[in-house]
Amino acid sequence: MNLHALRIFVEVASHQSVTAAAEALAISQPAVSAQIRKLENELGLSLFAPDGRGISLTDEGRFLFEKARRIYDWEREIESQLAEIRQGEKGKLRIASTYLPSNYLVPKWLAEFKQHYEHVDVEIRTRNSLQSIELLLSCQVDLAIVIKEAWEDNLPIDRVHMTDVLYWFILPAAHPLAGKEISIEQLVQEPFLLREQGSSTREWLFSLCREHGVRRPRVGLQYHGLIESIQSVRAGYGTMLAPALAVEEMVERNEIGRVTVPGVEIKRPVYICTRAGESSHRPVVERFLERVLGKGAVSNKKADPQ
Repeated sequence: MNLHALRIFVEVASHQSVTAAAEALAISQPAVSAQIRKLENELGLSLFAPDGRGISLTDEGRFLFEKARRIYDWEREIESQLAEIRQGEKGKLRIASTYLPSNYLVPKWLAEFKQHYEHVDVEIRTRNSLQSIELLLSCQVDLAIVIKEAWEDNLPIDRVHMTDVLYWFILPAAHPLAGKEISIEQLVQEPFLLREQGSSTREWLFSLCREHGVRRPRVGLQYHGLIESIQSVRAGYGTMLAPALAVEEMVERNEIGRVTVPGVEIKRPVYICTRAGESSHRPVVERFLERVLGKGAVSNKKADPQ
């Protein structure tokens, strides 16, 4: 079926007039009439019949009109949605995030973003820092939000520093050391709850031990998530390095204890990462970055020199 002729047919049927259809399409009346005849010949059907000084649809014409106009309604809908996608108002945003940002930072950023772009579908994968970076580099996500200090020089990533997060050493509330200041040597005598291989928190703790010349702590339990580890301490077992954002209210309620180590204040950086070398991001990614970082931060982003 000739779709050009079908489009002209829909216009004539909508206006019940060749003249009005020609004006709407900005083509001549003879051209409109020729296309209608061509379509009728192709189908072997009469689509219009004389009606006084005008024309009206035949039964076959009404059938075709009902079906055909849906095609062009869908076309207009597709064009409208594509325009929204180009503007970043629709589409899919894929984020990989480490556990702390995923639970305590990203929800606030997404709440603000969704107020302006409610039709954007958002997919969040919570992983450790190594896994989040791998998802980004393999193009399985658009952004990675990670807590990480050490970066490989040749890693093809652009990153923007968002904030710093305080970390505390916590242990059960009933532990005899709770609330005290202790040495790093005393601290590592305690059974630790450690995250899995690839966790930046695990690597940071081991780095701290090397820096102070003490052995690594004994692994009491190993978890693959932040919340599970904290709940183990709350239940009465283990010591761990935990973000203050996640535990400060529990410490205030005396559900978890805290110890401090002289000269050790732990602030860890949060970065938003994108793939380096991409001339531009998909519109929905640009809109998210603009909301979180502010306008201008997207186009001017640079890899952090750290």
